Amino acid sequence: MRTYTSNSPQAAGRIVAIALLADGHLNSSELAAIHRARIAERLGLAPGEFSTILRDLCEDLLTNANMDWSDACKLDSDVMQQVLLELEDPGLRAEVLSLCLVAVHADRHLSDNEAELLAVLSKSWHAHPWQRLLAS
Repeated sequence: MRTYTSNSPQAAGRIVAIALLADGHLNSSELAAIHRARIAERLGLAPGEFSTILRDLCEDLLTNANMDWSDACKLDSDVMQQVLLELEDPGLRAEVLSLCLVAVHADRHLSDNEAELLAVLSKSWHAHPWQRLLAS
């Protein structure tokens, strides 16, 4: 799995891409919903860059010898934990979580994997809110 600079638009976009794939398939209503939600503008991505991030994620998942499609977005994996740690900024995390909500609800069905992803994001990113106070 490729790495992105911490708190970069690309790191944020990849987490939204993971949300799109969490139920095991991607449909046009999900893509349309995140584009209507202005993903590029909200994350600071260049036009068309989210499509590249999504394609790169799919390539990474398909070429990783230790993963198969059904394990692609397992949330307890070391890879997934590293992906989550690439976002440290609370404001960016909130923006990503909002876009993930748009993505998973776009097809009007919340799968178990999508619900688990949302729970893991919320828990991982809000488990230690006191750290923000110490950092300021």
